[in-house]
Amino acid sequence: MKRTFVIGIGNRQRGDDAAGPDVVSRLAGRLPAHVEIIEHDGEMASLLVLFEQASALYLVDACVSGAPPGTVRRFDVAAGSLPQEMIGVSTHGLGLSEAIEMARTLGLLPARSVVYAIEGQSFAPGMSLTLDVAKAVIDTSQQLRLEILNLDMEKATDA
Repeated sequence: MKRTFVIGIGNRQRGDDAAGPDVVSRLAGRLPAHVEIIEHDGEMASLLVLFEQASALYLVDACVSGAPPGTVRRFDVAAGSLPQEMIGVSTHGLGLSEAIEMARTLGLLPARSVVYAIEGQSFAPGMSLTLDVAKAVIDTSQQLRLEILNLDMEKATDA
């Protein structure tokens, strides 16, 4: 049975790269039972396995695109590719955009696939989140929770 995944991508030991894992940890116990929360290091092959198992997919990752630190952008990647400024921007080797495009090519990308990208500032080892990113983590966790709850309400009224 396919599931809804909320995947926080990043490394808690590298400053703002912890944004994704921090967002999903804030959601623990606050989402419907059918939603699975996952912290992930961004390794592409295991991401593709998760994509294949998902009916809906929400990914949260830190990025460096030149926007002000703490900027949050939401992308419906089922509808199209990540914007050009996001391509190849990753702290995890092959980027999230490459994993998404590989999943699209292989027919593994769920019809509901959303990326929340949080602009980072410092990815230094051993550092914690910068203030702007810490605020964005709080805002993103609230926004993502509402998005999932609203979608569930829409599905319930359609049934």
